[in-house]
Amino acid sequence: MSPPAGSVRNRRSRRYHDDSALGPVSGIVTIVGRPNVGKSTLFNRLTGQRHAIVDETAGLTRDRLYGVAEWRGRRFTLVDTAGLDPALISEDPGIAELTRGTQQQARIAIEEADLCILMVDVRAGVTGLDEDVAAILRTGGKPVILAGNKADSATDPYYAHELYRLGLGEPRLISALTGTDTGDLLDEVVDRLPPAEGEAEERVDELRVAIIGRPNVGKSSLLNYLVGEERALVSSVAGTTRDAVDTLLEHRGHQIRLVDSAGIRRRGVVTTDIEHYSLLRAMRALERSDVALVVVDTSEGVVAQDRHIAGYAADAGKGVVVIANKWDLVPQEDRIDPETLTKISAAFDFVPGAPVLTVSALLGRNVAKVLDTAQQVADARATRMPTAALNQVLREAVTSHPPAMHRGRRVKILYGAQASSPNPTVVLFVNDPELLHFSYQRYLENRIRAVFGFAGVQLHMVVRRRADPDG
Repeated sequence: MSPPAGSVRNRRSRRYHDDSALGPVSGIVTIVGRPNVGKSTLFNRLTGQRHAIVDETAGLTRDRLYGVAEWRGRRFTLVDTAGLDPALISEDPGIAELTRGTQQQARIAIEEADLCILMVDVRAGVTGLDEDVAAILRTGGKPVILAGNKADSATDPYYAHELYRLGLGEPRLISALTGTDTGDLLDEVVDRLPPAEGEAEERVDELRVAIIGRPNVGKSSLLNYLVGEERALVSSVAGTTRDAVDTLLEHRGHQIRLVDSAGIRRRGVVTTDIEHYSLLRAMRALERSDVALVVVDTSEGVVAQDRHIAGYAADAGKGVVVIANKWDLVPQEDRIDPETLTKISAAFDFVPGAPVLTVSALLGRNVAKVLDTAQQVADARATRMPTAALNQVLREAVTSHPPAMHRGRRVKILYGAQASSPNPTVVLFVNDPELLHFSYQRYLENRIRAVFGFAGVQLHMVVRRRADPDG
């Protein structure tokens, strides 16, 4: 159960939340506002990560960042955007083009969001730029929550009264830095998001596979070969596929739904950053998928964006299969060198056991293994561990390698259980969660994986306090 609003726990620390039943990721929430109002700080706090760079320099966030946030059992995508400010555009042509791109990215994120959080700085009051951004949001047709950030003192409201003139309803006064009242903000976010789709009812009879990746890596070519027809237009021009295209097919007696998520542009958007827009569309596809085929262009090598896309799929609880496409374009000496495949696998080591298939989607080489491998990962994701067998593994792990002492005390693993969740989750009940070091938790995860598998799937480990029956 979530802690009550206004409590100390409401100052947003992920460890206080019960993640024992992680549901599917559903809904996109975009944080927008002018530069340097604390958007990245809020993003870091709500996702429990430190991916966004936080600095006093205005306009530092150039790329949108994506993460998964959870509150009251609802998981959703959180998007951090660059600050909207045309004044940041430099006279230098290169910098000006980059800045225009980040401004366009932010507008695309608003367009694709289910809900927007407009952040303003209550210590500075409402500026003309705040009013411009608010005007964009009022005409966008999307629900908007107004958050007055940097309200670090409950006795000093600063210029909070000015926020009402933005015409966006009652503002939420928060401190992203300290976490004050961010729980109230999250309560409103969850209440105003569209209802999450029921995953169990939808996915009983079919395997849903999302084809994701950067533009022009061969996603549509892979889809076409898998279905045996020109289902999606294939072109060497990045951004050919305009919308996500679902394709149903039968494979070895199973129904599979393929989603080509390469959507890049829509009417009225002509100057988009296609790489980031395609990622946003991929998130929509991932919401209703079980396994993600992460397509990479091996002729270019694995780049940071490939890892980001795979990381998001893993964080969203999806199975991951890496499709090393355009293998025919890799030099012969590299193809026969085992180190080449080892390097590709190492780039995705944050998803233990994720299969890597070297294919040529255009020529059809090795594509026949793709759906079988996706089914194997889906089966691993659906693995259910008998409680008795799981606890036997835990006892043997502790016996062979006891946890270290911490301040004169040792953590006791009382028992474990698998949560009822589409995302594999193990709940560990211990005497004191603070005594369980992350390295020992990783050790236990590895021992569980050695017995039960879960290759290609992130295994969530949730630690909860339970009274020690032995005192």
